Amino acid sequence: MWLPLIGLIVGLVVGFLLDWRVPQEYSSYLSIALLAGLDTIFGGIRSFLERTFNVRIFLSGFFFNTLFAAGLAFIGGFLGIDLYLAAIVAFGVRLFNNLAVIRRIVLSRWINQQE
Repeated sequence: MWLPLIGLIVGLVVGFLLDWRVPQEYSSYLSIALLAGLDTIFGGIRSFLERTFNVRIFLSGFFFNTLFAAGLAFIGGFLGIDLYLAAIVAFGVRLFNNLAVIRRIVLSRWINQQE
């Protein structure tokens, strides 16, 4: 439980201390890869709360989704088509769906604990 929070804090501190900029031509690749990674992370949190978490599925999904989304953006850029928009919509819908399920699980547990 504490290890992800420590990793998040260390990542934020390092990110704020370093003055590193992403070149404009890579921003669409990074943004779609970040969205795919966030989708996988929230899916992992959801599966943990549902007690179905499997670390192999999580890690393979994280790397596959991130690389696939960045590859889709690259191929779309090569062809001159905005394919990354399709990935943004798909991962955005999944992200909000996972957040809604997480919210319902946490609220139902909190309400059950109050009774």
